Amino acid sequence: MKIALASDHGGYELKEFVREKLEEWNYKIEDFGCFGTESVDYPDYGLKAAKAVSEKKAEKGILICTTGIGMSMTANKVRGIRAALCYTPWGAKMSRNHNDANVLVLGAAFLGKKITEEILKVWLNEKFEGGRHEKRVKKIMDIERS
Repeated sequence: MKIALASDHGGYELKEFVREKLEEWNYKIEDFGCFGTESVDYPDYGLKAAKAVSEKKAEKGILICTTGIGMSMTANKVRGIRAALCYTPWGAKMSRNHNDANVLVLGAAFLGKKITEEILKVWLNEKFEGGRHEKRVKKIMDIERS
């Protein structure tokens, strides 16, 4: 599986940890930046990664900024993206099981490495349940066409 990865300066250090974990777990990664702690604008990086998922150049995306809010707003503007801001493994599980989230967003200011690793494991391994959730996801996706 190929994962599009991006952060702003506030999420850079956590992004590097996430990248190392993904590599350790043998995922293919396309890192859209940023590549340091100098101040940058999160939409510039989040948009590139979200488009990679939307255009099927990556199966999933992981975006990180200080709170996760800006990256969530950015990603969810891209057609076909269902980005979920998750602070807990349970939230990550529900985002996959019920919402078929294809982009995980993390808030670096609120997450340490241990909880981030737990969230990643859950989010990457859970599947969409379909069923009653399928019509709800379809309704979300229909909003893009209205």
